[in-house]
Amino acid sequence: MSEKELNAYRLTSMEEPSDEMLSAIMKEAAEEAVQRWKEAEKRFFDQLHTMTQLTTTAV
Repeated sequence: MSEKELNAYRLTSMEEPSDEMLSAIMKEAAEEAVQRWKEAEKRFFDQLHTMTQLTTTAV
């Protein structure tokens, strides 16, 4: 399935996705979720590090 076909598809109650299309949609969603989780985790630890530095230098 081409990326163009995948991007053109919209989930509606009128048309069921094929197994191939549903698999591609789920794979893309999972990859995006992992990427967003990694970015959030990095931001969290960056902020934790910053707060730790601020706390230890203020004492």
